[in-house]
Amino acid sequence: MQKLTSLMDNCTSGGCGAKIGAGELSELLSGLNVFYDENLLVGFDSSDDAAVYKIDEKNSIVTTADFFPPMVNDPKTFGRIAAVNALSDVYAMGGKPITALNLVCFPQTMDLSVLREILAGGAEKVAEASAVLAGGHSIYDKEPKYGLAVTGIVKNDSVIRNNTPQVGHKLILTKPLGTGIIMAAFRVDEADDAAVSKAVASMERLNRYAAEKMHSFDVSACTDVTGFGLLAHALEMAGDNVSIKLHAGEIPYFTEAFEYASDFLITAAGQRNRNHLHGKANVNNLPFALQELIFDPQTSGGLLICVTPEQSGDLLSAIQTDDPAAKIIGEIIQRESDVILV
Repeated sequence: MQKLTSLMDNCTSGGCGAKIGAGELSELLSGLNVFYDENLLVGFDSSDDAAVYKIDEKNSIVTTADFFPPMVNDPKTFGRIAAVNALSDVYAMGGKPITALNLVCFPQTMDLSVLREILAGGAEKVAEASAVLAGGHSIYDKEPKYGLAVTGIVKNDSVIRNNTPQVGHKLILTKPLGTGIIMAAFRVDEADDAAVSKAVASMERLNRYAAEKMHSFDVSACTDVTGFGLLAHALEMAGDNVSIKLHAGEIPYFTEAFEYASDFLITAAGQRNRNHLHGKANVNNLPFALQELIFDPQTSGGLLICVTPEQSGDLLSAIQTDDPAAKIIGEIIQRESDVILV
């Protein structure tokens, strides 16, 4: 079999760091001529995590797609991470994944046994999500890419949007930040094995368990933190109506990622996120490394959950049984000149 290191050799970027920047994407989508349908409850106009379409008086389908180039050398690990990342969008909307389709781009010159391992890793996580792998689509490409198109189901009165937070509600982040920085350091052989193992374990962990717990609480908004980083996803959550106050000392992150960022091992996608937040978030008083962590593109990151202050402690305790790094990191406040205050 071809060396596994070849999985990343021809990729200029990997994971959610390969995403088009939030600002660029917004410009691309603005003004598109699209057909209106009153059953489309959530579309791309709100920059939400997935689309929601009402199918009857009780139920809606949640639909999303996500794929990217590898950020690790082991193909099965790559498959797991890409699948978990794609499934996460359904969980962020309050839904339950029911079917998944493989999305595959693969070099004609690469050993197909590598692709078999990627697909096996993805299938593993789809099964863990109690969803059905129902097919897919594949093409030859110059570099490998993998992900899923996922369909889920949600009750019409249980849809959780990303931009409906209530003033006074607390924010819970369920996974630590820093996977983008750690994997960038790994790409240039500057990350130690322990740091990479921690990042991989986080990226492989389904957000299913945190999502299932939040269904029992009064949650006003939710999103998953991926390629746009914590601050850009928080900006989408704030919308036009509120501001978000984050407590810098409470934000969970991998200590190794802080160290790598201090040594300027950072990402181009993080810089795109920083540029997008210019004038909307004041981070000048934070250490440079922490700034980079809150701009860092996360691959298969945690959920950012907005919940009533009275229930925030109980929800946090419930989530921490599976995601011990979860923390309350901020709150929703009345609109101020800065959308994000850190």
